[in-house]
Amino acid sequence: MKLPFPIRPALSLLAIGSSWLAASSLAASETAIATATATATATARTTAPATSAASSILPGSNEPNGPGALLSQNLVRVTSTTQPYDFTRPWSKRAPLSRRALGAVLKGNRVLVTAECVANATYIELETPDGERKQPARVVCVDYEADLALLQPESDDFLKDQPGLAFATPHVGDSLAVLQLEANGNLLSSKGQMTTAEVVRYPIDDTSLLVGRLNVSLQVRETVLSLPLLKDGSLAGLMLRYDSQSGLLDFIPATVVEHFINDSIKMPYEGFPRMGCSFAVTRDPQLRRFLDLNGSKGGVLITQILKDGPAEKAGVQKGDVLLEIAGNPIDSDGNYRDTDYGRISLGHLVSTKHFEGQLVKIRVSRAGKSLNLEVPVAHRHSEKYLSEPYIIDRAPRYYVLGGLVLEELSRQYLKEFGGDWIHKAPLELVNIDRTQGEGPEEKRKRVVVLTRVLPSDLTVGYEDLRHILVTAINGKPLNSLDDIQGALENPVDGLHKIELLGDPSILFLDAKGVQAIGPDLQRSYGLPALSRLE
Repeated sequence: MKLPFPIRPALSLLAIGSSWLAASSLAASETAIATATATATATARTTAPATSAASSILPGSNEPNGPGALLSQNLVRVTSTTQPYDFTRPWSKRAPLSRRALGAVLKGNRVLVTAECVANATYIELETPDGERKQPARVVCVDYEADLALLQPESDDFLKDQPGLAFATPHVGDSLAVLQLEANGNLLSSKGQMTTAEVVRYPIDDTSLLVGRLNVSLQVRETVLSLPLLKDGSLAGLMLRYDSQSGLLDFIPATVVEHFINDSIKMPYEGFPRMGCSFAVTRDPQLRRFLDLNGSKGGVLITQILKDGPAEKAGVQKGDVLLEIAGNPIDSDGNYRDTDYGRISLGHLVSTKHFEGQLVKIRVSRAGKSLNLEVPVAHRHSEKYLSEPYIIDRAPRYYVLGGLVLEELSRQYLKEFGGDWIHKAPLELVNIDRTQGEGPEEKRKRVVVLTRVLPSDLTVGYEDLRHILVTAINGKPLNSLDDIQGALENPVDGLHKIELLGDPSILFLDAKGVQAIGPDLQRSYGLPALSRLE
């Protein structure tokens, strides 16, 4: 269907490269942006003042049968040593970091924390609240998109006396307690009222899931990445991020956590599914008239279909109007009426209420006619993106060609430009990451980038080149780093011809010189290898 005027997709899904997402409403998008601005960071760190009238030490924390002690049985301190890769020097790692969290003990000898706490971890240790026992732990299951991780101690005996927390669904208006541990083991409880529940972006920018919010003042003397929230003694969620200036705390609700837990049971873990399409709101009366929706109050316009995605497989077409999902009417903003949270984005209905491979019944309007379809919702793994949204717990791929450092574009690489990478990184690279090359003409598996140049006899005059797209070597298009070796087998008149999308547009390297200089580059720059392609 050809529209007489341009349509802006809700949540700017095409702009952030997330057309795979079950789109949120425009209002949710604006809330997500405002949240990110207010917190000034996507990390869940608490740095609140040292005193707070809203915080109190639970009585009996140091007594065997006191209420504080009973809760403490289901809490453990988590300390992890992490060492991420340096994407500006992909052959090396950054200095080790220590991260701390307060984990919630669950049934089945498991500990729940946010995934950020264990990202790129080299060692994880659990400690009882009283500090008397410590134990190494391993990651059993992790979802960096949902920011959740399950840990298991080395020995089953470590948690044998902990009964494990049950789950409780938090609702707007509920009083929730944020739990913390003081250095002496006293359990500190800070209470706040849940004010909103919305579908907004998680720290991995590509994912939007349900987030709860409450206003609370935390008493913290150390930086922590994860804190449990309780409702009447049961686990209501995990802290996602906290802004000490406003006192606003965003948390991952138990609804999302339970989906993660249930999915982890049937390993391999599959993740939160999507429909594979994006939409635009239909509030405009002229647009509704054009779409022949005059007799209906709801529905959103499908503006993009992911190639080979669930929606395409179900027969959904660009220009369809989505009216219902699983029997739930969709309004003109892309929201539905949830039994727990009221009017909320359809993203929650698709991603959290369903699992990978389930057939979700939808109803669409096409050319004024109503159609019933079944969408086999699925999760899109990060490796299937043109620019991977995250590379965690694995090394980045690279190829050093005569001193030219070639990498594959990823959001992890773009984040090396700092917290404001969207504005500081090269515009053409950001645009690829945001749109993910969703156009039908896109054939590449990955985008190869000349990230920097190591000065050598072969790269004289090229030293200042960086962050430039590489399109071909010796006339062979590059669809990933895997194509480089084959392209180098056919030099042009003894020279390797490297084609760039920028200025300069062509570089030449002596083919024999490239082979000869490899060992010198390794010695001079401490390279363990000239390439990593696994």
